[in-house]
Amino acid sequence: MKISTKALISLLGLGLAVLAHTNCLDKVGLHKTEEGLNRALVTYGVSRGLNGVISVVQGTEVAIEPVGIGMTFTPGQILDPINDLIERFSTIVLISGTAFGIQRVFLEITSTTGFSVFVSFVTILALVLMWFGRAKFSRWQNPAYKIAIICIIVRFSVPVMAIAGEKFYQVFLAPQFETSSQQLLVTTEQLENIQQQAEPSSGPTNGESQKSLLESARELYRSATNSLNVRQHLDDFKAVAENISEHAIRLVVVFIFQTIILPLASIWLILKTLKWVALKKPSPRDQPLLGSNQSKLL
Repeated sequence: MKISTKALISLLGLGLAVLAHTNCLDKVGLHKTEEGLNRALVTYGVSRGLNGVISVVQGTEVAIEPVGIGMTFTPGQILDPINDLIERFSTIVLISGTAFGIQRVFLEITSTTGFSVFVSFVTILALVLMWFGRAKFSRWQNPAYKIAIICIIVRFSVPVMAIAGEKFYQVFLAPQFETSSQQLLVTTEQLENIQQQAEPSSGPTNGESQKSLLESARELYRSATNSLNVRQHLDDFKAVAENISEHAIRLVVVFIFQTIILPLASIWLILKTLKWVALKKPSPRDQPLLGSNQSKLL
């Protein structure tokens, strides 16, 4: 191995050993993980709130008496499939929040002082063997290199995954998340307004039992108007249902991408790298050098 190559590897190894103790990368990774966890918790609260509003709207009955004919109408039942969708959506968000929590635990484990000291020790030992390893220590060089590389990958993979995942979210997913989350909040308010408009007005009090002919005519007109607005209530609920479905599915895509697809792809890449390092054989170019050193000693 050339002197320049050894010097470059040494600088890189020493830099990683120092970085393992400064915890600068870990602090950034922890901050990004906290942002994702808070985002998941807020979205879970919004989904559960929307689920509660839909449940209330489903049970609301609208009593209409056009021209004295009694009718009971329950327009909120049209939201029953949407309620099931929101329940499943909240489950996915809860799983995503749990994934962020697990990522935080792994980040805290790999950033402990004991593990950082071990990584630094193994790295420096591998560098010493690379520079000063003699023939009698040649058999320990390759295992030392492998252990050092594996420890470095394990030490820095979690914070790098956290930072990369959050950067991916900010570049590709943040606009979609913010728009859909805001729209779900607006939809919740719309449902509450529609539910209040659909509620029947309270009956007359004892002091209002005697009504004038004009008041009776006005109530009859309002009742007939409400009966004509039944179709409007159905159209409103259908529009809300379509809106909820679209934005809930968009948010599902956001959380699945950030907490399932990207971590699984990263873990697969890490495992492939670890397997390649563990199974990699010594370079054939080193064999003659070792052999010549051994022959000189003999």
